[in-house]
Amino acid sequence: MDRIVLLPGDGIGPEVTREARRVLEAACSRRGRKLEFVEELIGGASLDARGTPLADDVVRLARQSRAVLLGAVGGPKWDAAPVDRRPEKGLLRIRKELGLFANLRPATVFPALASASTLRSEAIEGIDLLVVRELTGGLYFGEPRGRALVDGKREARNTLVYDEVEIARIARVAFEAARGRRRHVTHVHKANVLEVSQLWVEVVDETARRYPDVELTHQLVDSCAMLLVRDPRRFDVMLTENLFGDILSDEAAMITGSLGMLPSASLGEGGMGLYEPVHGSAPDIAGKDVANPLAAILSAAMLCEHSLGAKEVAADIRSAVTAVLDAGHRTADLATPGQAQAAVGCAKMGALVLAGLDR
Repeated sequence: MDRIVLLPGDGIGPEVTREARRVLEAACSRRGRKLEFVEELIGGASLDARGTPLADDVVRLARQSRAVLLGAVGGPKWDAAPVDRRPEKGLLRIRKELGLFANLRPATVFPALASASTLRSEAIEGIDLLVVRELTGGLYFGEPRGRALVDGKREARNTLVYDEVEIARIARVAFEAARGRRRHVTHVHKANVLEVSQLWVEVVDETARRYPDVELTHQLVDSCAMLLVRDPRRFDVMLTENLFGDILSDEAAMITGSLGMLPSASLGEGGMGLYEPVHGSAPDIAGKDVANPLAAILSAAMLCEHSLGAKEVAADIRSAVTAVLDAGHRTADLATPGQAQAAVGCAKMGALVLAGLDR
């Protein structure tokens, strides 16, 4: 029996993870897979209960489990907390502690939602791209960092640093992913300005020699942001360092129509993974049963694929989501003005996907 650690977190996290668990458990059961779920605290919920955004025993539990399914962390309630005690530190820590260096964020347009994007439907139909983001290096973790008073002025600094081993291992993830897709990698960088990006270009080129069947393109990050809006279908796999990936993956998500539809996987060695929706905690709608659980449900599908090796279960979940959308069901974030009155809530959408598994 595979153990899954549930970390609902803050805001709408508990609502969407509840529906994702229901779907994941049912889909696995239909295929003869049994799961054990253990629920724990992270983020603001952990701060309030334990005085820390992530307790040591939760880290130990996660290490002893097959995968982690996370909701979201953060909210204005904790905005005034010291930097080292903010909810987001719990998320950064668990990624680091579990060695989760590769973040995979697929951005796919479901045909039924082509009109939900702010871009013209003819520009976004058929989008199927994957952002592969390095997750444990760069500005978010580099040292030295901090704030100081220098010559009477407040000063802050962060350090952008990568070594060739970190770059090569995330590049391999991108090239391997491309082999199962359309065999094209776009490496996003700022090598015209940054020495770190120049090293990325060198190491990615070296790694590419091991994958002669995959085409490689290097793209400056600023022009990539423009092209992602102008011609998103040109991209297959996008390989980026931590900060660039954080920004571009959210841009890609909105191109598809809603952050509420985008899952993600953070992977390490040996199949360990943390799976979470991209949308964040959305505290303004928490507890109102209006959140969209589909990104969390699709994150559960990625969990099946990458950590459980159960691609057939992942396919079942995605087919159920597609069927529900094709039938016209929408949560509030997906509804057009004419559909707003008929929008379904979080629990109802989860129930519809559950029912879709049996079709």
